[in-house]
Amino acid sequence: MSPAEQQQVTVFAPATVANVACGYDVLGFAINEPGDFVVVRHSDKPGLRITAITGDDGKLPTDPSKNTAGVSALDLLHHLGMTDRGIEMEIHKRMPFGSGLGSSAASAVAGAYAVNKLIGEPLSKKQLLPFAMQGEASADGAWHADNVGPCLLGGIIFIRDNEELDVAELPVPDNLWAAVVHPDIEILTRVAREILAKDIPLRNATQQIGNLGGLLCGLIQSDYAMIGRSIHDVIAEPRRQKLIPDFYKAKRAAMAAGALGFSISGAGPSVFALCEGEENAHQVGEAIAKVFSAIPLNNQMHISPINRQGVRVVDKVPVIA
Repeated sequence: MSPAEQQQVTVFAPATVANVACGYDVLGFAINEPGDFVVVRHSDKPGLRITAITGDDGKLPTDPSKNTAGVSALDLLHHLGMTDRGIEMEIHKRMPFGSGLGSSAASAVAGAYAVNKLIGEPLSKKQLLPFAMQGEASADGAWHADNVGPCLLGGIIFIRDNEELDVAELPVPDNLWAAVVHPDIEILTRVAREILAKDIPLRNATQQIGNLGGLLCGLIQSDYAMIGRSIHDVIAEPRRQKLIPDFYKAKRAAMAAGALGFSISGAGPSVFALCEGEENAHQVGEAIAKVFSAIPLNNQMHISPINRQGVRVVDKVPVIA
């Protein structure tokens, strides 16, 4: 073990909101929690082994070649010529499956980042992006960095080209907060993508491009009014909203409570609102949660500033109360 290497590393990879209404597959941001934890340590036995998985109800495979965290780590080790390096990995899922909060992306990011740290950090965070992408792609077959990018790098990430992984970190206005609510239903990304229109009318495409440009300008200029005018999705939201009970009722409640804008987080069912200030974010989150609770539908609310750090090393995996 070289001086730069550590005996054990624990990392936390946060949830993310993909699309951000008008940026389908090209825009995403990180929030503080929930997220997944991965622990890695050196082993005398050659190769990568997943020794424990918690929080998955037995759904996830322990075979590293079939697990998102394992795939990303294996891809990294192969790239570095270290496939025989003995490493044990634990995965602690603290995010629900099919939540629209980037659960598979978080595990993939955590796997690559943890192993990179363990072996002395030969690559930068940004250089880990393709390996984390391989991990997430192994779960859903798609190749888009709107979850992986912000989970890895933090902040708000714009992806100019997913194939090339040409990404840019956008400025974050100081008082921009998110209210995210996850209703307790599951929507498979595959299903959410299948219901989208195959052809987009030119009028809708033009409107969506204008909204995306407006949102980018609003973020760069810290123009909250411009951000609010731009958080509109005329392509995915009209079709996907039918998968989320009382979606438009929740949207009206969020806007009435003062949200800048409201839409679906990723493929759903989680929804999000961008807000100016922490107090307003709490008010908006409570208004959204109240709509789902009245159905009745259990839900979890997460109020967070934009998480500018992304995946990070932590002392330990917290015990669930």
